[in-house]
Amino acid sequence: MQEITNKIYYVGVNDRNKTLFEGLWPLPYGVSYNSYLIDDEKVCLIDTVEVDFFTQFIEHIHEVIGDRPVDYLVVNHMEPDHSGSIALIKKYYPNIQIIGNKKTFQMMEGFYGIADGTVEVKNGDSIELGSHTLNFVLTPMVHWPETMVTLCGSVLFSGDAFGCFGALNGGIIDEQINCDAFWLEMIRYYSNIVGKYGTPVQNALKKLEGVKLDYICATHGPVWHQYINKVVAEYDRMSKYETEPGLVICYGTMYGNTERAAEVIARAASEAGVKNIVMYNVSKTHHSYIIRDVFRYKGLIVGAPTYNTAWASKAVSEIARWNEEKLHYEPVGEPVEIKQSLTPETKAACEALGHAMAERLKG
Repeated sequence: MQEITNKIYYVGVNDRNKTLFEGLWPLPYGVSYNSYLIDDEKVCLIDTVEVDFFTQFIEHIHEVIGDRPVDYLVVNHMEPDHSGSIALIKKYYPNIQIIGNKKTFQMMEGFYGIADGTVEVKNGDSIELGSHTLNFVLTPMVHWPETMVTLCGSVLFSGDAFGCFGALNGGIIDEQINCDAFWLEMIRYYSNIVGKYGTPVQNALKKLEGVKLDYICATHGPVWHQYINKVVAEYDRMSKYETEPGLVICYGTMYGNTERAAEVIARAASEAGVKNIVMYNVSKTHHSYIIRDVFRYKGLIVGAPTYNTAWASKAVSEIARWNEEKLHYEPVGEPVEIKQSLTPETKAACEALGHAMAERLKG
């Protein structure tokens, strides 16, 4: 197993077989379940892995410490892809002490029936392992109520924060890896899983302000070292809901008429100077990729047919109501209502909408 720094080791695993993460999100590049081991006077394991990988996981631990016992297990996050091996680890190391916060243990008893051998920590508490000191920072609702992070010197064990989809193909630390594929997967991971919790993420970032970090050890994706500043800046930007100039056009289409209208709008926006335009037929593209780009870009145009009541032309009013009640996007231009197919008049209206969006984005 790879030593990250100063007797802190990576003991995680890769999953290249799962099709959907949490039964929802496609995994074209797989996913890693990251766990870390601190080899000191007291041996401490930071998070576990999904239970299906326990055999591989325990081999990785043995590779580092042999037959020595594990004294502590820190549980930063209770989702089963990270906590799933707790019950087996406790059987393997019956004297292990499990470190978490009050809400951690409420969930742990509910998931695994474990209520003994625990050490409760509060925000700001610390535990000595020998030459390493663990400091605990509670970060509730990033993105579950019990989430926390653990500092060990300049190493941050961040749980799901700063994580991303994608298995680790050989290298563990970012400087060993071509990270190109991870950046968009980080945005997709954040926007779909953490995205609604922008305020708690901002609160967590404030708690970590001024802390010198050399390594961020998340529970998914690479160990961040070379790109720490970029990763933290990306989380800061996304949690503030800041966007890049650009336009997402997503639509449903039954017989192609809504799609043709979307093409006209996109062409007009392009002619007016918008370079970043992405178009999605929602029946063809998984919604996680659409949500990712809605988080990335400032403009959004949505189009839909009125299923089986095309003559009634209700789509425009329903989209407007949906935005008013749920999304609260700033309306731009005049919405285009089309009955049956494009006419010269509705084509001109689509072009006008594309131009209006371009002017707003450039403004």
